[in-house]
Amino acid sequence: MTLDSVQTRVLGALIEKEIVTPENYPLSLNALVNACNQKSSRDPVMDLSEEQVQQALHTLEDLGLTATVRDSRVAKFEHRARTVFQLRRDETAVLCLLLLRGAQTPGELRSRCERMYAFDDIDAVESTLARLTAAPEAIDAQQPSTQPLRPLIAQLTRQPGSREARFADLLGGPVETAASTRTSPAAASPRGDAQVHVAADILDRIAKLEAEVAELREALAGLTH
Repeated sequence: MTLDSVQTRVLGALIEKEIVTPENYPLSLNALVNACNQKSSRDPVMDLSEEQVQQALHTLEDLGLTATVRDSRVAKFEHRARTVFQLRRDETAVLCLLLLRGAQTPGELRSRCERMYAFDDIDAVESTLARLTAAPEAIDAQQPSTQPLRPLIAQLTRQPGSREARFADLLGGPVETAASTRTSPAAASPRGDAQVHVAADILDRIAKLEAEVAELREALAGLTH
């Protein structure tokens, strides 16, 4: 399955609220829209309408990833990601963060994950990431439901100057096209598009500054000899 940026945001928001605020879960459509559009713990920040969220819910329900609860006057929604992907609690928390905040390092995941799951150390985070990136074993045709759907995330190429590699989810498509997949649909927020362009511009500026610093160092070395 390949999800667009709105669908990944909806799924991530449902997972987060089930863990962080179970007393208010499942979520009504209005509460889900607010969860998707909140300014904190989201990257990029989005401005989705009820119609966009509703359309995403229809697709996710067709995929078996969400369900509608109709035991009250107001329809409410819940996710089924833990069952579909056969996730443990720590795996659920990590996948949720990647859906809501994009690619992150193990250190970032550990510090941001405290409200959903408390990792003892970085080694514990890396162990969870290893399970989520593991290739699936051969599926038993007699018991297909016993096999986890993996890999769900992938390790990205380490950026210049970075001490840790980043990891990204694969629900939005292959890693090499993850950024464009998340921001290309017409339903995606224009803020997300702007943020992608700003990030690319920053990286270009950093590269130019590094080149200038290298040239200045060479010039300074020539003056001191």
